Amino acid sequence: MDNNGSSAMVVYGRCRKIDCILESNNAYNVNRYLIRKMGENADMYEPKMKETDNSVIEFIERVENEKKKADAYQLLEIFEEVTGYDAKLWGPSIIGFGSYHYKYASGHEGDAPLVGFSPRKAKISLYLAYESEERENLLANFGKHTKSKACIYVNKLADIDTNVLKDLIKHTVETYQNLYPNE
Repeated sequence: MDNNGSSAMVVYGRCRKIDCILESNNAYNVNRYLIRKMGENADMYEPKMKETDNSVIEFIERVENEKKKADAYQLLEIFEEVTGYDAKLWGPSIIGFGSYHYKYASGHEGDAPLVGFSPRKAKISLYLAYESEERENLLANFGKHTKSKACIYVNKLADIDTNVLKDLIKHTVETYQNLYPNE
């Protein structure tokens, strides 16, 4: 991750299509994608992933799979304990903790949670530190997971070491707070 604001977090919403572009860590590619999709209005694009006043508990209660719902409540407790931040719903489906302000070289800027997760139908998405040597060292002992540059995916909490998860959360918060100090 660099100081241009290329973030591991999904800053534009529409996770599946734009995650790959964001993972390229290149603001130019993000801008090209937006211009192709939105034409001249790309510079007026309103990020979908914004902190909302929607209830985190109500969101978790709508999770259909009971085991995934129980895992979401356990993750909620872990993230709040480790970060010291209250959970907020970002966009329609990301439970985030804390926030930072990013700015791309293009001038586009916004806010994103320091860390977060989403209990998706297929897997639980963990929004943690961008790909780094320290993250890779921690993931070596994490347990069963898949990953991208920006996210870590798990089927269920029973598959992972929650102590390593806590270390990953701490690492992410420290990383983003150092990269994007409050001004």
